[in-house]
Amino acid sequence: MLSCTKDVESEINNLDAKAAVNKNTTAELELVAEDLVSPVGVVPVPDGSGRLFIIDQIGKIWIVDKEGNKLDEPFLDVSDEMIDLWPGYDERGLLGLAFHPDYASNGRFFVYYVAPPEDPDYNNLSRIAEFHVSSDTNKADKSTEKAILEIDQPQFNHEGGTIAFGPDGYLYISIGDGGNKNDIGFGHVSDWYATNEGGNGQDIEQNLLGNILRIDVDSGDPYGIPADNPFAGDIPGMDEIYAYGFRNPFRFSFDMSGSHQLYVGDAGQVMWEEISLVEKGGNYGWNVKEATHCFDASNNTNILSSCPDVDQYGNELIDPVIEMMNYANPLPGEGKTVAIIGGYVYRGNELPGFQGKYIFGSLAKEFEEGEGPNGNIFISNPAGPGLWSFQELNVKIESEEGEGSGEESEEEEEGIGYYVKGFGQDWKGEIYVAASKEVGPQGNTGKIFKLVRAEKEKSSR
Repeated sequence: MLSCTKDVESEINNLDAKAAVNKNTTAELELVAEDLVSPVGVVPVPDGSGRLFIIDQIGKIWIVDKEGNKLDEPFLDVSDEMIDLWPGYDERGLLGLAFHPDYASNGRFFVYYVAPPEDPDYNNLSRIAEFHVSSDTNKADKSTEKAILEIDQPQFNHEGGTIAFGPDGYLYISIGDGGNKNDIGFGHVSDWYATNEGGNGQDIEQNLLGNILRIDVDSGDPYGIPADNPFAGDIPGMDEIYAYGFRNPFRFSFDMSGSHQLYVGDAGQVMWEEISLVEKGGNYGWNVKEATHCFDASNNTNILSSCPDVDQYGNELIDPVIEMMNYANPLPGEGKTVAIIGGYVYRGNELPGFQGKYIFGSLAKEFEEGEGPNGNIFISNPAGPGLWSFQELNVKIESEEGEGSGEESEEEEEGIGYYVKGFGQDWKGEIYVAASKEVGPQGNTGKIFKLVRAEKEKSSR
């Protein structure tokens, strides 16, 4: 059993010290595209064109060409296929985009969007669909849509949403635990851990919720199962599952260099948020644990004194490498967030001091009346076993001098002045931030920024 009886306040203070802001860790956000609604990610296309594709939650994919111009017409619009979104806040919509590694020759790409449910008892349907580009390289052929994978979702939240091809050529998909809270309620099955009612995070046999999936879109109909998937064949568990034990793994990425490790950002309940290094067959703890702490589904602000450290199959419950306090966490501490947003390992040249460091974000510091958008960007130096330290980036926006810049100490609490909704990385390793002034899918304040060297650092070179 895993003991959680150590001095919690001392542990939190240690994490606070790790999270202290380094005022020399600076960068700027350079505007790339605007007049979006709710951008959640940026994806480069593997065809040598230098274009970037923007995922807008309302159902549209936009192109920024190699000259930096956002095209007037979307590449793809699936809004008429989607469930109606709630303007104030929604976790559904168009959430993911992945181009086939051989897109330059086969024109195939895949999207993840949320459709109306086929089962009236469920809230929605997570759909992974394949499309082909048309004869116009800036336009998808919508008539080519083919549903690849569909998953019933009992509630409106915890959809996961990232899809990406790994270095092995397989398609990876993140799926949340089905929603509601604490991994309990309708649509959340019974699992091996009797202490907590539910849930989908620890179940691998009854549904695909609460997992990272891996499928082969180049074989089978509509897809095949990689032979080395951990539960393929006669092994207990659904064939598609690559890793499990997640609550809402909204954003993930592969390191484009080195060992190509898989980084997954998993949004927490009310105490802790986490980033994990994910390996094949790994169990990442939810809802036995929330980050490194024993979770109590009957009282989610209580920390159980102990919990198992292995599951019913003998698999270890793997702790995250980054742990951040949720803003609703009643324990003392700084560096809190509404929801963690997984990012990328920096492999570019614009920010030489950031090479090899992991950049991620916070949707907002808190949801309180009058606070407004106050998302943050953080940086961490991968440091082997145990929890990694992280720092808030001191970021200003080039085109909005002084707004949420963090240049003065009294402004650092305001973050970047936007809700951070996602990230992207181009083929050169540079990182982009998807943000909006609105927390929900409404308005036209959505923007894409590029992380660049701070002006004062440029002038000193």
